[in-house]
Amino acid sequence: MQTFSELIKCRADPARRESGRFHVQKVDEEKKLVFGWASVSVTVDGQEVLDLQEDMIDPETLEEAAYKFAELYRDGGEMHERTGVAVMVESVILTAEKQAAIGIPAGTLPVGWWLGFRVTDDDVWEKVKSGEYNMFSIGGTAIREEIEDDDGQENG
Repeated sequence: MQTFSELIKCRADPARRESGRFHVQKVDEEKKLVFGWASVSVTVDGQEVLDLQEDMIDPETLEEAAYKFAELYRDGGEMHERTGVAVMVESVILTAEKQAAIGIPAGTLPVGWWLGFRVTDDDVWEKVKSGEYNMFSIGGTAIREEIEDDDGQENG
C-alpha cells in the first residue's frame, strides 16, 4: 500500500509528474477554472491510498461525502481557513462501476473524486497560476476504525 506522500513525490521526480494523480491537472486562465483529483481511494493499479493523516477513504464513503458536498456546500476555501474563494463547477465520482458503465477500461483511471472550481478570489487565483496551490485538499470528520491488512496487522 502506498501513502499519499509517496504518491505526491511526483513533484520532485519529473518522470512521475506525468502520472499527475494528485496535483492540479488543468487550469483555464481565461475562465479562472482549475481541475483535478480531490481525493483518490484506489490507484490505477489497484492500491488503496493512505492520505497524509494515514487514513484511507473507501470508495463508498468518498462517494457519499462528495454527494453531500455537492448538494450542501459547493464552496471552495483557502487552506481550510477561509471560505468563499471559489465555486465548484464540476464534480464526478469515478467508481469502478461507473467507469465500466461509461466504457472506461479497468485500470485506466483511479477510483476517486474529480472536480473543478471557478476561482473567484484574485489572490487565490494568482497562487493557483504560480503553482503555490497545486493540489486540492478535502476536509471532513470521521470516526477512525482499525482495520487489518492482508497479513493480519492492524492499521489506522
